[in-house]
Amino acid sequence: MGRLLLVRHGQASWGADDYDVLSALGHQQGAALGEIWRLRGVVPDRVISGGMRRHRETAEAAGLEVSEVDAGWAEFDHVAMLARVPMPAEAHADRAVFQQWFEVASNRWTGGEEDDYDESFAAFTDRVSAALTRAAAYDGTTAIVTSGGPIAWVAASLLADDQPTRTTLWHRLNRVCVNSGVSHLVSGRRGINLVSFNEHTHLEGKPDLLSYR
Repeated sequence: MGRLLLVRHGQASWGADDYDVLSALGHQQGAALGEIWRLRGVVPDRVISGGMRRHRETAEAAGLEVSEVDAGWAEFDHVAMLARVPMPAEAHADRAVFQQWFEVASNRWTGGEEDDYDESFAAFTDRVSAALTRAAAYDGTTAIVTSGGPIAWVAASLLADDQPTRTTLWHRLNRVCVNSGVSHLVSGRRGINLVSFNEHTHLEGKPDLLSYR
């Protein structure tokens, strides 16, 4: 039986020139995860990175040595997705306005009616599903450092049978993924099953370390 630990990266540098860099908080979140894993004796046999800088830096902060890079676990291009919808003037200063803008842009992308994206939502979900299949082919414990979008899709695809329900569930799960949160899957004779989603007990008692973006 295989065990998969899907780790969302620590907080990236939202609003900076290079988003794909962990913030100071992101490094702390990764370190907190590594500390609790060491205390619990969690030692992955393999560590897969989605290939983005924030994935690698999270693994490093947690004290994990990446043994494989699989771009199938990379996040979707949120910048390109947002660029298809005019940005409200208040989006930078008002979190609620930004969230509304993000959700409108997400709905446009996942709706599949527009084909002006370099990677469609269908292509995104196909590559994440393929990456999951590759990772699940191994026995032992595999830690996968990735992003909220892929983690939310894996969970949605395992919990729902039809595409519309999966897409709706993806939206709901993606917005609540915690930075450095861990989702636990097992793979065996009964296929791949979700055991837990978005576990973040390593942040308990540390409210300053909790973030969603």
